[in-house]
Amino acid sequence: MPLTVSLSTRLLLVLAALLCGQATALAEVPCPAEPPSPTLHLRHLRAALERGTEAVVVALGSSSTEGVMASDPAHSYPAALQAALERALPRMHIAVLNRGIGGQDAPEELARLQADAIAVRPQLVIWQVGANGALRNADPAEFRRMVTQGVSRLQDAGIDVILMDNQHSPRVDAAPEHGVLDKVLAQVAEATGTGLFSRAALMTAWDQEGTPALRFIATDGLHHNDRGYACVASALADAILDGLRETRALSARR
Repeated sequence: MPLTVSLSTRLLLVLAALLCGQATALAEVPCPAEPPSPTLHLRHLRAALERGTEAVVVALGSSSTEGVMASDPAHSYPAALQAALERALPRMHIAVLNRGIGGQDAPEELARLQADAIAVRPQLVIWQVGANGALRNADPAEFRRMVTQGVSRLQDAGIDVILMDNQHSPRVDAAPEHGVLDKVLAQVAEATGTGLFSRAALMTAWDQEGTPALRFIATDGLHHNDRGYACVASALADAILDGLRETRALSARR
């Protein structure tokens, strides 16, 4: 008996195909130029690559790391970051593990730091934190304490750390504490000698160049779309590669 498909089902299939095609096209749009960023010091990651062992990177965070509103997991920023690093370093073995859980922030991420990050023995942890804290009006002093504690634990375990601050989106920008928490992250990075990858600065630069931040934000007004995740990953990959080159140069001068 021939299989029949209802008109409504056919329409849904067509709509899904169109949306998938739009998401793919969106991710393939070239990214704006990247502004200069602070140098990342990646001693442990560099050492692993020089030994020829597999380099492990843990992406710790909330929904921005998990990839909420991406068209599929392959379009999350950790997946795009791994692809970019593999293209740039084809002879190296690099694994980027996605440890993002939507809705979490510093308290929940600090509680699972051992199991989800330290226990897998990475050379680098990228900790995206602060967006949900801003939406919940987190206390900046307590936020500072928890992030500082987490960074110290990672450093004591021999792990390089990059802190990632908040995206510019309507819902985050409307939160009273979003700017305060971004400043706290920058202060923690300076105090602990940790790298800072600022999505806020990146998206502000794009906006000033004439590419509005909203072009990188999904329809929920909060998360990145595919292009946003892809461009964040591209900029982060470039910062990591620059950091690896600078780390090697510093080692050579010693």
